[in-house]
Amino acid sequence: MTMGTSQLHSWLLLGFGIGLVFGIRWLALRVVILMASGWRPVLGKLTPHWRRTRPLRAWVEKRIPRTYSFARNRFQPRPFTGLPLTLLTGALAYVFLLMGGLIEELLEATELHAFDQRFNALLQPLRTPLLVGLFAWLTDLGGSAVLVGVTFVSTGFLWADRRSQFILPLWVAVAGSQLTTWLGKFAFNRDRPEFETFVTAPYASFPSGHATAAMAVYGFIAYALVRDLSGSRVRERFEVIFWSLVVIGTTGFSRVYLSVHYASDVAMGFLVGLFWLLVAFTLTEYQRANRA
Repeated sequence: MTMGTSQLHSWLLLGFGIGLVFGIRWLALRVVILMASGWRPVLGKLTPHWRRTRPLRAWVEKRIPRTYSFARNRFQPRPFTGLPLTLLTGALAYVFLLMGGLIEELLEATELHAFDQRFNALLQPLRTPLLVGLFAWLTDLGGSAVLVGVTFVSTGFLWADRRSQFILPLWVAVAGSQLTTWLGKFAFNRDRPEFETFVTAPYASFPSGHATAAMAVYGFIAYALVRDLSGSRVRERFEVIFWSLVVIGTTGFSRVYLSVHYASDVAMGFLVGLFWLLVAFTLTEYQRANRA
């Protein structure tokens, strides 16, 4: 491939990627706006059906009052210890199960390793000098130096904005995700893929520290930004969350593209980061509920 053809190939791939991101953004925004405008009528239609269950609920309450009271309190929408805590606990359990399933696949080695090898091979024709340089710059968004700086700066802004209830959960997400990542690296000691570019990395491969940290840090910052926006500002909330996901996804993909991680390393990193992100959400909301 000549230099001119290589550059054209690179720009076409870059243009396709940017177009794909904006296409997904346009579609996702339409869906979010539709859902935001349509959920109240749906709830209104469900209310009569819920009222018809009153005799059944009264019968259950009479037969097993303690169990019924516990279940009812877990699904009350208003207190944080009701439905919000129930949903967060369920999400934590689900992410934990996904992590366990991925670890099981890793220990079995054959299918997951074969998939990782095939995926890495598929990316090889797409590794051009221009894109390798671009992703080498983007991957630093998940590096320790950048994320430590982002965390300290975010802490300063949260303190200045008198939102100190977000600070401890932010550091819990950072510390917990990093500790879990390093424990995983030493426990599984997975070899990295063969380096295909000038970018290299030390230590074990599983899970990806960049993906973990990006999910935990940028995810929490997005949450802190949108948490106190009014419910009518759907567009602003969407933009913050969407572009945060783009940064997180790009950081994770860069590790596979640069051939310093397998796809499953990045997937596990996202799950670890998401687990600690949910822990941070829970801690923040609990503090806010106690201060109310």
